[in-house]
Amino acid sequence: MTYTVFVDGQEGTTGLQINEYLARRADIELLKIDVDKRKDAAERKRLIDASDITFLCLPDAAAKEAVALAGNPRTCIIDASTAHRVNPDWVFGLPELCPEQRARIRASKRIANPGCHATAFILALRPLVAAGLLPADTPIAANSITGYSGGGKAMIADYQGPGRIDAPRPYALALAHKHLPEMQAYTGLATAPIFQPIVGPFYKGLAVTLYLHPRQFSRPASIADIQRLLADHYAGEAFIRVAPVGLEANTDGGFFNVEASNDSNRVDLFVFGNDERMLLVARLDNLGKGASGAAVQSMNVHLGIEESLGLA
Repeated sequence: MTYTVFVDGQEGTTGLQINEYLARRADIELLKIDVDKRKDAAERKRLIDASDITFLCLPDAAAKEAVALAGNPRTCIIDASTAHRVNPDWVFGLPELCPEQRARIRASKRIANPGCHATAFILALRPLVAAGLLPADTPIAANSITGYSGGGKAMIADYQGPGRIDAPRPYALALAHKHLPEMQAYTGLATAPIFQPIVGPFYKGLAVTLYLHPRQFSRPASIADIQRLLADHYAGEAFIRVAPVGLEANTDGGFFNVEASNDSNRVDLFVFGNDERMLLVARLDNLGKGASGAAVQSMNVHLGIEESLGLA
């Protein structure tokens, strides 16, 4: 069977990569909009309504406008913007979130693609909250380092153009990052975490680090216990790998490689530290599982086809 797909925002970083994923597939017919009609509401509406799946790779306001254009109830919209991620009328597009999530994605025509930082944060922390090991009212602090491609064309030009930036840059220092609502909502935390991201001088790759203290736990737990809890929770998940405990095996002489999950749709989870202080690290490709790969995965789930089709 062939499915028709339209990418609204096909010239952006996420849209380009979704097109790359799908152009290699025999089961997908890509609907393209003429360059001079990219802002033509009537043409966009025509293509949205003609598609089985429409991906929105647009700023929040434009994504909301696109949803308002849609008139075909059979068209499934997968929105990569922030606009609908905690909207109760939309399903969060993270199949690994909980046992019921794939059925929800399969049944819904409105799917909100998770943010890159949020995907890593949620997949690392949610199992601890769900197991009752970490009380929901625990204050959580985390940071993230990510490649500059996540900032889109303007930021890519900053890092690759004349006078290019070659140093890490912390941002969101007002502690009001746009991913906070989904981080809180889908981990089960009672309050939003303290979260501070950093843009690194590399194209792609992302690692979120959460800081944990055993005194935060509801019962005694070692690094090995945390690793086992995560491994059991994600047993059978094709795109989540929980690394065995071991500093030497998981680092290069003590240095962690943020880019080692690149060119995959995989999330790698690690537990570092000691009996007194612990680090929980989630690593992914911010353009893969953090954006385009996740969107294609949700499309596959929704269509009821092989979930890993077209993904590495």
